[in-house]
Amino acid sequence: MQLYGGLETRLEKLEAENTHLFNVTNILVKRLAELERALDGAPVAAAKPSAPAKPAKKEESDDDSFKFDDSDEEEDEAPKETEMQRMKRLAAEKKAKADAEKAAAGHQGPITKSNVIIDIKPWDDETDLGLMEKEVRAIKMEGLIWGASKLEEVGYGIKKLRIATTIVDHLVGLYDLEDHITGIEDYVQSVDIVAHNKI
Repeated sequence: MQLYGGLETRLEKLEAENTHLFNVTNILVKRLAELERALDGAPVAAAKPSAPAKPAKKEESDDDSFKFDDSDEEEDEAPKETEMQRMKRLAAEKKAKADAEKAAAGHQGPITKSNVIIDIKPWDDETDLGLMEKEVRAIKMEGLIWGASKLEEVGYGIKKLRIATTIVDHLVGLYDLEDHITGIEDYVQSVDIVAHNKI
C-alpha cells in the first residue's frame, strides 16, 4: 500500500534529484574556483567530479510514527560558513574591489551631462533664503556646477528657492545631491527635482 497517494515515492525521487543537483553544484563551484585561480595566475589542477552520494536509507514507518523534526540543536551551535557561502562571499568581495578599481580608473565611454532644476523649500516664512542659497551653493562635488537661481512664491508669504545646476552624470548622483541639500537642516525642509534633461 502506497503512503499518501505515492508521496513516499515522490519524496525518494526528490531526494535523489537533490543529491544529484548538490553534486553538480559542488563540481561547478570547484571549476569556478579553478578558473578564478587561473585568471589570477595560479596553477590549475584538473577538475575531479565528486563521488555520487549514497541515497538515503529507506526508513520503515507507519502513519502514526511520522514526525516533523522540530529540534533546535542546530540553532544552539555557532553557524559555520559553508564552502558555497565562502565562495559567494569571496566572489562578492572580489567584484566590489574590481568595481572600486574601475571607478578609480575613470569613466569609460562618452561623458554625459544633465541640466537639473531643483526646488528647495524652507521651513517657514522666517527662514533667511539668502543664507539658505549660500549654504546650498557651498556644496561642492566633482562634476557639479551651480547655475542661476530665483525665489518663487509658494503661498502664505512663503517662498522657495529654485536653482539650476549642471551635473556630469557618472560623477554626481541626484540622490547624493538631494541628501547633501537636505543635510542643511537649519534651512531646508524638502527638496524636489523639477526638471532633469540630458544635454
